[in-house]
Amino acid sequence: MITANWAAPSNVRAITTTRGNGVSVGPFRSFNLGGHVGDDDNAVMRNRRLAGEYFRLPGEPVWLTQVHGDNIVCADRYDPGKDADGSYSTVPGTVCVILTADCLPLFISDSGGTRVGLFHIGWRGLAQGLVRKAARLFNGDGQAVAWLGPAIGPGAFEIGNDVKATIQSAIQASASCFKPSVNGKWFADLYALTAGELRLEGAACSYDASLCTYSAPSRFFSHRRSNPCGRMASLIWME
Repeated sequence: MITANWAAPSNVRAITTTRGNGVSVGPFRSFNLGGHVGDDDNAVMRNRRLAGEYFRLPGEPVWLTQVHGDNIVCADRYDPGKDADGSYSTVPGTVCVILTADCLPLFISDSGGTRVGLFHIGWRGLAQGLVRKAARLFNGDGQAVAWLGPAIGPGAFEIGNDVKATIQSAIQASASCFKPSVNGKWFADLYALTAGELRLEGAACSYDASLCTYSAPSRFFSHRRSNPCGRMASLIWME
């Protein structure tokens, strides 16, 4: 696992899994936690049980039905039939979780350790304002803190002019977040784009862009590198 490196209160736990030490085989080898990617259901459930044991989770994670949208739910009372790309909790022991394989897991905590959240950020979520919507849930007394987990890095996230234009029309994206690629395409810095949105809402943000899912095939699943593939899980809860 990778433990979040941030200034959250000591009662907040935040981790992202890697792809090793599970039971899945083939393109899902081996610690796939996604039940929607074509892996054997029994292997996924075994991996999820292993996650609970490995990380000493206080309860079953609240698995979301992710759709690359901007809906956020309260994990303390989530309806499993509802689509969502982020959740938050105010109850110790509730485990928020999202699945990724290039998109960015956005962890947020309030400075008092009384509210935590986890959000699934890709370019669609960015363009729909999901980052700022998530940060606003934590506005109030004290400064919210955020950590950006493993995601596709700025040297690998290639987009076309249409996606670049969509992002730039929707958020205050610095020109430095885009570097020319080939054939009129661009490399986008998903970390910097997300961090910029967080700072506009007053959240303190930290990340390590070297945790590139695309560039580390032995450590991370990457949808852009190989499809089909498994999914990592990011989890956050309050002790």
